[in-house]
Amino acid sequence: MLITLEGIEGSGKTTQIQYMAEYFRAKGHDCALTKEPGGTGIGEKIRSILLNPGNHAMDPLAELLLYAADRAQHINEMIIPTLKAGKIVICDRFHDSTIVYQGFARGLDMRLIRQLNSLVMDDLSPDMTFLLDLPPELGLKRAWKQIQNGSRDESETRFENEKLQFHEKVRNGYLAIARQEPVRFVVVDASKDAEQVRAEILERLTVLVK
Repeated sequence: MLITLEGIEGSGKTTQIQYMAEYFRAKGHDCALTKEPGGTGIGEKIRSILLNPGNHAMDPLAELLLYAADRAQHINEMIIPTLKAGKIVICDRFHDSTIVYQGFARGLDMRLIRQLNSLVMDDLSPDMTFLLDLPPELGLKRAWKQIQNGSRDESETRFENEKLQFHEKVRNGYLAIARQEPVRFVVVDASKDAEQVRAEILERLTVLVK
């Protein structure tokens, strides 16, 4: 089973993915936590390029192709072998992030993005995707607070430095995909406190795993 978490910066994915892992392990299920970009050794090197705030001049197409390269490595090295081993995989960001960040926000050709995703993913698709939704102003405020207190890496702030309008496009893109795929997506109000968000997510997980 593959479960993914999506959302803008500061939506709380890092916190919630830990709660989800605790839930599954308490139920006796093996699960593996991973992320994009950076779910492999090679992916970590790609991540350092993609999220470095010094790389503000990166061409959008170059950005897209780096994400595709990271995902190809991630799927073949980590996700598929882990799923075949019978484990649950929980991934912090996956292909939906590419659609909204490089498609809706950057304005790249959506057909190209979907073709790349199809090439890289083959028949792989998340069983459930949790969208942690909140206003960009609140998400960015949370993110920068974490950066300033040291709980978040200052060397990975390229997207936090984008203008508010960019993050609004990202949020709207996520909500648009969620409307198109209501069976796969669970939209959670991430403006609530972490415990309330946790309770809502775990309630939905009981439908998947007993």
